[in-house]
Amino acid sequence: MLGKILLTLAVSVVVVLILRQRQLTEAAQTAAQPATKKEVPANAVPDESFAKDMRIGAYLFLVLMVGLGATLYYFQWQDDHAILTVNLHRNNQAEPVSYQVYKYQLEQRSFVTIDGTTVTVAGDERMEVIGLD
Repeated sequence: MLGKILLTLAVSVVVVLILRQRQLTEAAQTAAQPATKKEVPANAVPDESFAKDMRIGAYLFLVLMVGLGATLYYFQWQDDHAILTVNLHRNNQAEPVSYQVYKYQLEQRSFVTIDGTTVTVAGDERMEVIGLD
């Protein structure tokens, strides 16, 4: 997860640097050209408004993507921290032994309880998980 975030940040920095270099190049080219007046039709839309609209659209898209990513991350975190009850049924005991476990701590044949105890399920034990949807 951290690698994905770092990769996204690296790509974003590269894109910003490329766009900034392009703007500096265009500014240098316009400064080198002699100033000439062009007649602009009355109904023409200036390029500045289009650039502003694109910039606003890009920021809205960025906010949407970051918000969506944060929301999905929160729901995943919330699901991983759901508390499950694990009952271990042993052959020589009439009552099962119950443990409280976070969902992300539950593995195939072992789990870590809420208080930090690591439990490995033996081959002759039966594990019953209560609370999975």
